[in-house]
Amino acid sequence: MNYYSTEISNLIDQLSRLPGIGGKSAQRLAFHIIDMPMDQVEQLAATIQRTRKNVKYCKSCYTLTDKEICPICASEKRDHGTIMVVEDTRDLAAYERTGRFEGVYHVLHGALDPAMGKGPEDIKLKELLKRLQAEEVEELIIATNSDVPGEATAMYISRLVKPSGIKVSRIASGVPIGGELECIDEVTLLRALEGRVYL
Repeated sequence: MNYYSTEISNLIDQLSRLPGIGGKSAQRLAFHIIDMPMDQVEQLAATIQRTRKNVKYCKSCYTLTDKEICPICASEKRDHGTIMVVEDTRDLAAYERTGRFEGVYHVLHGALDPAMGKGPEDIKLKELLKRLQAEEVEELIIATNSDVPGEATAMYISRLVKPSGIKVSRIASGVPIGGELECIDEVTLLRALEGRVYL
């Protein structure tokens, strides 16, 4: 039985499609939006549309940004000879919160997962290899998740890159097997970065 009008039910349905939002959370958000002043609702809707329209990939590292080159890649204070490879922009943000990594990043937007039909052409791997040929890189730190797809991706990248003479390392202790980087605290991430192993 549907307790709400069509409009309210549609809003709850749309909100419940967002990741991490279940039925009760969607309902709570829907009623919060309905109770908001109309100008705030319009501002929220306009911000969502504008963000979706203007956000794109950084031409260098492929993180999400509203500029051609993201602020990290554009910074002259960063060590452009050290690249950390992460699965997505949320992982980049997790490492940035440690405040200790001074290099730059490369965002793959996924990991190799043959079981799910995800191969090298489905992530930003070709772009990484092209970048390594064009730039002077001393070290590549592979910071993919420590689950099966993340480990497979790390090994695959290592095998491709090592013959070029670039030092390849992998984040080490501190990140639990099966752990998602975005959910791990800054101290643990920092220990993993400092305890990385060379492949």
